[in-house]
Amino acid sequence: MGALPLTAALPSVGARDAAFWRGIAAEYDAPRDVIQLENGNWGMMARPVAAEYARQVTRVNRETSFYARRGMGTDLVAARDALAGALGVPGAEIAITRNATEALEALILGYNRLKPGDGVLYADLDYDSMQAAMESLRVRRGANVRRIALPEPATKDALIEAYRAAFDADPRIKLLLLTHLSHRTGLVLPVREIAALARARGIDTIVDAAHSWYQLDFALPDLACDFVAVNGHKWLGAPLGVAALYIRAGALDRIDRHPLNEADGRDDTQARVHTGTVDFAAQLTVPAALAFQARIGRARRAERLRALRDRWVGQVRGVPGIDVLTPDDPALHGGITSFRLNGIGDVAGNVAVAKTLLDRHGIFTVHRTGVAKGACVRVSPALFNDEAQMDRLVAALRSMARGAV
Repeated sequence: MGALPLTAALPSVGARDAAFWRGIAAEYDAPRDVIQLENGNWGMMARPVAAEYARQVTRVNRETSFYARRGMGTDLVAARDALAGALGVPGAEIAITRNATEALEALILGYNRLKPGDGVLYADLDYDSMQAAMESLRVRRGANVRRIALPEPATKDALIEAYRAAFDADPRIKLLLLTHLSHRTGLVLPVREIAALARARGIDTIVDAAHSWYQLDFALPDLACDFVAVNGHKWLGAPLGVAALYIRAGALDRIDRHPLNEADGRDDTQARVHTGTVDFAAQLTVPAALAFQARIGRARRAERLRALRDRWVGQVRGVPGIDVLTPDDPALHGGITSFRLNGIGDVAGNVAVAKTLLDRHGIFTVHRTGVAKGACVRVSPALFNDEAQMDRLVAALRSMARGAV
């Protein structure tokens, strides 16, 4: 396809249109010496986005405070508003942060409706740092911290029932953490339904959407939640150091202002975080990342990632020795899916599985820990991957499940 202008329209294609997706893959400088199937840490910028980032770095470095104190503020607001538009919410309801962790910290630690003895709830598939933040509420707020293990294998009804049972077990729960798409296994929660159950009981919900935004096809109003954190340097493909915090305007008073911000300053979502000096060039590149993804289309992108996942899962599901952790219900997964090999659930064993995939088969994955039923190995395809690479993974897993190399 070659490099197209960021605004160039692309034809209507499906997830399996090989020529189209080869063209998209050509927009990335993907590694040639390994099959990169660990794209969940952060996402590679496409060439036009990387070029725009380089241009912005040069500009910020050259013009420094002459730009920063005169025109950059307007440009940063425009970048924020573009991000808000893609999220489907007003610009004033979001703040750009450096990562989703920073945004979630502001939400969890800033939530001010907890009284001593109130309950907070999280699950085994939530992100480690966010689990730690929820646990800290025991000391910070005098909260009773509850942790549940999500069902495995999962169904939509079983997931909803797991949270319903947890609410019933502790009527004093006031705050819930939900991870929309788990970084551990790729499981997608029915956030809207669970949050509705919580709301009916007076429970506020904080949503970690770091992995779901631009891996799945949705906007924030679809979740119907007041507090959400998203990441821009994962599946959107913006530079490292871009994420966003969302607080619905009517819920703003439930999150404390950041103590480093002036007490009598503006009262908006931005006042809930204080990042200091950041990589301004990364934030200024957000419109380019959004424009590149708009060429593809969010629904089409989500369909492609799911198709790559289905390509390998469909060939190993049911193979003796291979346990795929994420269900095939398309509402419960995106592109990420994890597996266990030959019943191995310890950390060292899964480190070894990932190492064998890399050393003997040239396939890079990553082990994940913290799942109640045991550690696993995560597979995270990106738009530069193709069906042949997924088939290579299938052959490797079948060989390893048989004990062969």
